[in-house]
Amino acid sequence: MSSRYRYRYFDHEADIGIEALGKTVDEAFANAALGMFAIMAEPATVIPEQEVAVEFEEADIELALVTWLNRLLGQARLRGLIFCAFELEHEGDHWQGRAWGMPWRPGSERGTEVKGATLTMLKVEQGPKGWQARCIVDV
Repeated sequence: MSSRYRYRYFDHEADIGIEALGKTVDEAFANAALGMFAIMAEPATVIPEQEVAVEFEEADIELALVTWLNRLLGQARLRGLIFCAFELEHEGDHWQGRAWGMPWRPGSERGTEVKGATLTMLKVEQGPKGWQARCIVDV
């Protein structure tokens, strides 16, 4: 896996598809989160000055991806933040993650708002080069 290709987008009617790769499923999920928040703001312009924890239980690995992304969106909205860095670990059904970001500031350039991660085209699988996580986000 190229270090440059952590995530990429694919077209899906009015919404946006995200496909992320990682050496582990946790890394693929973190890269999917990066791809999702990059739709809203250029990650290089976001200062990781605040940390937020996200924790959940989910046995289904594909539903865990959607849960992770939607929990991050919920925390971002609740706190008025945009995230730029992510870390996730899981043991069995228990998932613990962290995200770093900053508050939206007046004059911040905003991209397209992501409303939520969906079950459409949801797929998480291990391949010869690592893990792939993909889903459609509603914009």
